Amino acid sequence: MIVNKNKVEVPAGGGLHNTLAIGTKVKGDISMDIDFRLDGAVEGNIKCGSKIVVGPKAKVNGNIESVNAEIAGTIIGTIKTSEKLIIKSTAQIKGDIYSQVLEVEPNAKINGACNMSKEAGKD
Repeated sequence: MIVNKNKVEVPAGGGLHNTLAIGTKVKGDISMDIDFRLDGAVEGNIKCGSKIVVGPKAKVNGNIESVNAEIAGTIIGTIKTSEKLIIKSTAQIKGDIYSQVLEVEPNAKINGACNMSKEAGKD
């Protein structure tokens, strides 16, 4: 990362992201504008202005709202993405899904309604 007179330049690959590691538990809502990787547990809503990746051991008891998402863990709540949602084979989702583009791997478990339209996931 290059710092130049109060201006921070991010390398072309992005480089900025948040991570919540395995064994970490959070109670409350989380909000961020950059990519987020979740491997711990969250009891609350997550709002991400970029991409969220929920690892295979991660658990969320709350709603997820993001631009893009890749879910491999357990979600109890609504998932809204304004662009693309990828649901991995290890995912377990109990809640509704709203996304323009949806990709589901075999063996993923989804119990809820799915809305795929141009307006899906947008408020």
